[in-house]
Amino acid sequence: MAVTLADVAARAGVSAATVSRVLNGNYPVAGSTKERVLRAVEDLDYVVNGHARALAASTSDLVGVLVNDVADPFFGLIASAVQGEISESDSPVGGKLAVVCNTGGSPEAELNYLTLLERQRAAGVVLTGGAVEGTEHTAAVAVRLARLAASGTRIVLCGRPPLTPLAEAVITVAFDNRGGAQRLTEHLLGLGHRRIGYVAGPAERTTTRHRLEGHRAALAAAGLGGSPEQQDRLTVHGYYDRSSGYDAALELLRREPGLTAVVAANDTVALGVCAALRDQGLRIPEDVSVAGFDDLPFSVDAVPALTTVRIPLQEAGARAGRLVMGRQAPPPGGVATVRTELMVRASTAAPRAVGTGGAA
Repeated sequence: MAVTLADVAARAGVSAATVSRVLNGNYPVAGSTKERVLRAVEDLDYVVNGHARALAASTSDLVGVLVNDVADPFFGLIASAVQGEISESDSPVGGKLAVVCNTGGSPEAELNYLTLLERQRAAGVVLTGGAVEGTEHTAAVAVRLARLAASGTRIVLCGRPPLTPLAEAVITVAFDNRGGAQRLTEHLLGLGHRRIGYVAGPAERTTTRHRLEGHRAALAAAGLGGSPEQQDRLTVHGYYDRSSGYDAALELLRREPGLTAVVAANDTVALGVCAALRDQGLRIPEDVSVAGFDDLPFSVDAVPALTTVRIPLQEAGARAGRLVMGRQAPPPGGVATVRTELMVRASTAAPRAVGTGGAA
């Protein structure tokens, strides 16, 4: 019986996609991994199917960039930076055509775009933003990415958690959402805030969960974790848009009239929170402090300037673009975590009672 690619993969202890990448030479592979694959090829006397190899190498000049919402500055900054690297014609490997695919946050649209990109034999795929949680969808995405990788497509996740089953075939540029959110809430606690509301994003998104986990970890460390019911009382979920922030702020004030601070899921949501507070006759930060996340370009120009957590979105997008083009070596283990930075501005201050020497 003829030796197959799967036999070589099993012998080398890697995925079939990794064996394909080594044999085709169309994707950076760690030296030690490459040696194991080549040794397995020699030990098993594996003969490469010339026709299949030529077919696998015949990817197009198209690179797909999947975003949740192309109108959202978060995704716009990433997509622009990715596209700049993909279209760079002066690079040693030349430029390719970047196609931005707007999923609208729909899991079905995400799967459909991946299928279409596979049919177009895309040279690369970059998936941005938080992933939809759930075993069924995650498994469906993994299947499509595995097929793409096996056909020679380079795959990079930017701002998404790693896909463990595809650790060798998919490179991840992850954001430290938990750490950033924890530092942000620690900042408010350090100012003296104890009644802090949280406006979260959609519950099914990994970004939402990770940022909420960081926020609650800071509260727990300060002895303010409370029961799950108490935590949920000061948490309102919505979309990552201004109107959700507005509505959520009103709901938080209804639940806790003594609220002294609000942490928003992102900067756009924070603008809605600020608008709602002003409409209720409250001043920022004198009556209620407000903080966001992402440090989008408008954050520093808001009135007052918004305290937030900075993610270097353009740098991360450019890195993802270089990785999907094969112009930068993959990070160790295939995962690079982008650190976040707390940006303290005028929208946060000590609660009035603390600022005047009173009790919190």
